[in-house]
Amino acid sequence: MSVTTLMTAEDLLAMPEVPGKRFELVRGELIEMPGVTALHGDIAGEIYDLLKAFARLHRLGRVYTDGVGYIVARDPDIVRVPDVSFVASERVPVEGSPDTFWPFAPDLAVEVVSTGDPRQKVYAKVQDYLPGGSHMVWVVWPSTRTVTAHAADGSVRRYGPDDELDGGDELPGFRVRVADLFEIVW
Repeated sequence: MSVTTLMTAEDLLAMPEVPGKRFELVRGELIEMPGVTALHGDIAGEIYDLLKAFARLHRLGRVYTDGVGYIVARDPDIVRVPDVSFVASERVPVEGSPDTFWPFAPDLAVEVVSTGDPRQKVYAKVQDYLPGGSHMVWVVWPSTRTVTAHAADGSVRRYGPDDELDGGDELPGFRVRVADLFEIVW
């Protein structure tokens, strides 16, 4: 009988970088993340720009793009890398962002669904973020131009193109028409 050794967040961080590859850690197993399309990048970039400008103006916290890891569970470890994320200023240490993974889930995680992403994989991420401490997860569906907002209290709300998505308690006062997330401004 063979024994599988599970990786830790520290093992993942210590791995040498593999050009062109990105990884998450799911219950101790290394999972390669698929590449993203240009459309995916445009939408994630638009959301990042909107959240970053708002958070900076109101001094609410830090907004990150894809590539920043969060340890959302331990033993076995889960490290998720959302497309866009927000960490409230009261959670950021005085010395600034750590030179490692954040040791908690982001306050807001945003996942932009790429063509071919199985729904169960998308929802598995939501089910990791919320118990891990995220207050809100936005799942952005480019194919239908909708956003599904999953809250820590278990409520789920679907926003259509003409609806206004709000920042909730995490980004009070933030509002954007969902259709605007898909209208990339040059």
